[in-house]
Amino acid sequence: MSRIPCLLAGAALTAAVLGGSALAQQPAKPPLYATTKVDGTDNVYVFRYGNHQSMFVVTSDGVIATDPIAYGRPEAAVTYLGEIRKVTSQPVKYVIYSHHHFDHIAGGKPFKDAGAKFVAHKKAWDRLNSLQDPHTVLPDEVVDERAEIRLGGTVLELTFLGLNHSDSTIVMRLPKDKLIFAVDFAPVGSVPGLAMIDSYPLEWEDSMKKLLAMNWERMIPGHPGQPGGRLGTKEDVQNVLTLLQEASAEVKTAARAGKCWQPTEKEFTLPKYANWPGYGVARPLLARRYCGLWGRGT
Repeated sequence: MSRIPCLLAGAALTAAVLGGSALAQQPAKPPLYATTKVDGTDNVYVFRYGNHQSMFVVTSDGVIATDPIAYGRPEAAVTYLGEIRKVTSQPVKYVIYSHHHFDHIAGGKPFKDAGAKFVAHKKAWDRLNSLQDPHTVLPDEVVDERAEIRLGGTVLELTFLGLNHSDSTIVMRLPKDKLIFAVDFAPVGSVPGLAMIDSYPLEWEDSMKKLLAMNWERMIPGHPGQPGGRLGTKEDVQNVLTLLQEASAEVKTAARAGKCWQPTEKEFTLPKYANWPGYGVARPLLARRYCGLWGRGT
């Protein structure tokens, strides 16, 4: 073998080895779904399917479940119910909707067929009753400002904090565990993106301040917390509140200079948050929503 082919062969071998090593070091994709018991609790679990999460609570008299998270994927609700049955033989007595958006609450028929009672905010019932989506179970009971579900010695508090990401969001609190389930309006470690589209920006800030004033230590979010699917803290809520306030102030200045919607949608940046997950998608959505607020009054 001549020298040049030998060198080429050596280079090819090295590349193959390095390439194989690089591939071997790639992190494994997370499984499609997972059920995890919340550390420090006796009976609280997180069910994740794809990038959506729900909470369920097992008691001696039955199970309290939340959002079916089966929009466009009916197998998710079947899997969710199956995961609950791996943990307990107790029936699911309640399914609580966090708010009215389909990506979290569609697909609950398997729970309804199993005898569960569905609960949501009254504005969620109004909206769902108007939409008549065939894949979303209409709530059996509604909540106004506050309510409690008591089952098998467990107390779950349901609280409406006002307008935010939606007009029907319920925060669910387990006082014994100082744990809450709050969906979409308080993302953990990421920038609110699509959540901005139909939001109520000023009221959103107020609801986050109310959330901070509640007695809790850990939060289960509706999408896995960043990084690593972690639970949220009050610091995470404060960080998102600060982000929204800074975005609002910057776009307000631009709007009063006559720059909304263009060129603000192109020029608006929040460099401080550029490394946060979701920033690329969220940046123009933040600009558009706050331009709607400060440039148009909506």
